[in-house]
Amino acid sequence: MVTKLRPDLQAVANLILSKEKVLDLGCGDGSLLSYLQTEKEVIARGVELHEIGVLACIARGLSVRQGNLHEGLDDYPDQSFDAVILSHTLPYINDPAGTICEMLRVGKRAIISFPNFGYWRYRLELLILGRMPNPPELPNPWESGPRPRPMTLYDFEFLCTREGIPINQIIHLYHGRRIEPKWGQNLRASAVIFELR
Repeated sequence: MVTKLRPDLQAVANLILSKEKVLDLGCGDGSLLSYLQTEKEVIARGVELHEIGVLACIARGLSVRQGNLHEGLDDYPDQSFDAVILSHTLPYINDPAGTICEMLRVGKRAIISFPNFGYWRYRLELLILGRMPNPPELPNPWESGPRPRPMTLYDFEFLCTREGIPINQIIHLYHGRRIEPKWGQNLRASAVIFELR
């Protein structure tokens, strides 16, 4: 039986090749890893901070460890994985540049996705309502914590340029559907996926 993924996770899954070795950081309930293991026969590993997510992964038969991302990466030697995934977790991390460099140390490539707070509706919501927008990918209100630091597609591009991290490709999503970056991608994309090498 094929499991249906959220559209943004499906876009991430489409970047993974058959039989690759994959590490998912902040893997949540393991839905992406389970899909990759079943549909693409990957060797799947996960790191998850929250016990409820770890238990959900174990129930799916996944190899997952509980811990924060830095502890999870320190134990792996260089180039242990074909791909390291960080989906909607980067805005919660205290040292994004350090984490990305570690991802690229343990993996041949890093795949990172996050909501783009440069999206025009999020900007308009902040302008009109005077409140931080709540993207569908981050359903918790600001007061429920932990709350992410809002960032835009351009913020992330700037960080990669400053740190000398090469961007292989950018996938722009509009509410889960892929859009072509013809113009105004920072305004039009509600979420983005970066593949780094």
